[in-house]
Amino acid sequence: MQNRGLVKFFAILFALVSVYQLSFTFVSQGIEKDAKEFAKGNPEKEVKYLDSIGKEKVFSLGFTDFTYNEVKDKKINKGLDLEGGINVQLQISVKDIVKGLANNSKNPVFNQALAEATKNRQGNQDYLDVFFAEFEKAANGTVKLASPDIFANKSLGDEINFKMTDDQTKKVIRRKVDESIESAFEVLRKRIDKFGVTQPNIQKLGQSGRILVELPGAKDVDRIKKLLQSTAQLEFWETYKIDDLGNFLLATNNALKLTEKAPAVAKTETKSAVSDSINKLLTDDKVKDSTAAKKGDNPLLDKFVSQGGGAILAIVDPKDTASINSYFKRQDIRNLLPADKRYAKFVWGKPSIRVDEKTKKSVETVELYALKGNRDNQAAMSGGVVTDAKDSFDQLGKPSVTMQMNGKGAKDWEELTGKAYRKKQHCHCIG
Repeated sequence: MQNRGLVKFFAILFALVSVYQLSFTFVSQGIEKDAKEFAKGNPEKEVKYLDSIGKEKVFSLGFTDFTYNEVKDKKINKGLDLEGGINVQLQISVKDIVKGLANNSKNPVFNQALAEATKNRQGNQDYLDVFFAEFEKAANGTVKLASPDIFANKSLGDEINFKMTDDQTKKVIRRKVDESIESAFEVLRKRIDKFGVTQPNIQKLGQSGRILVELPGAKDVDRIKKLLQSTAQLEFWETYKIDDLGNFLLATNNALKLTEKAPAVAKTETKSAVSDSINKLLTDDKVKDSTAAKKGDNPLLDKFVSQGGGAILAIVDPKDTASINSYFKRQDIRNLLPADKRYAKFVWGKPSIRVDEKTKKSVETVELYALKGNRDNQAAMSGGVVTDAKDSFDQLGKPSVTMQMNGKGAKDWEELTGKAYRKKQHCHCIG
């Protein structure tokens, strides 16, 4: 009798747990059904609907409430076979990692070995094994992997020196490649966790550089592709100041007057604020006279919401960035850059919300910068020197990022920031 009572107790307990678990599945299915009906077959619209109610309370047990995101996390995972979704394999380019470790070396033996390894690699064969074999064949004992123009470069100077043998260098390269693959894996895992897919499966497939990603229930293929394929690389660039390029911006504006058709505007509408702000920075009276104009007469300057300052060249409405980019890509405009600034790269900061001084309304804007480029299009420092990074808060309680660098990176950083301080320049981080 006692055994029967015990069995009955566990049966009831199991039933209650099952009902508890299934209730989240039923609620989630009902919400997802509503999303389908709302989207009318549009996957992107369906995803946006579900994202919009993620933090809304949708289920109550009387003593506690659950948001849709919490319900989704607790529902029973059906897997790809039952629920469908997306299954994809990603191949990390070991070739590109090797090129980066070699600081994009132009050594002919190195580049021949890369080309031959890419051509001769078969199936899932380890790319490094093929590359090392091809390097030995191409070098024929005349060049070492630890040559200063290959792997004994400024980025790997703390770990590889020109006295090391090829076997010693290979061990370092293998470790650095493994670290890069592991880093890419962690980035993907964090991105997918933020995407909100229930119980995703992410795993590395051996040492091939391939990563398997399974996303049950995922429907927006384009969104997933963008999520998985987008790249991010930390680089440190020096930036020009508005004083360095103010005359170029004015010359560009004047050149565009000859090629760009001015938009139709009301006769009584004027806009001289931007011109005036540039004039305050550039005190040449002749320049002042040439830039005070009606709205529509200044193809470039009329797109500046307000002046910048320091490293910020201008503040712009995001919808105008495409046309401004097209201006700066034109060869006739590039020719207006001073000879010592001919490699300047124009880039945009992250969009932010600001309050318009006149309308007092919140508007989205983006900042324009000019990086000090060079013939090789290489940053002053790469993110490869960073050994650890984490989010933190500064002394004023504002969000900040603390970084640790290897010995070579710390030395380069000291020199770079020292030069910026001495010349009162700014350093801009691109990542």
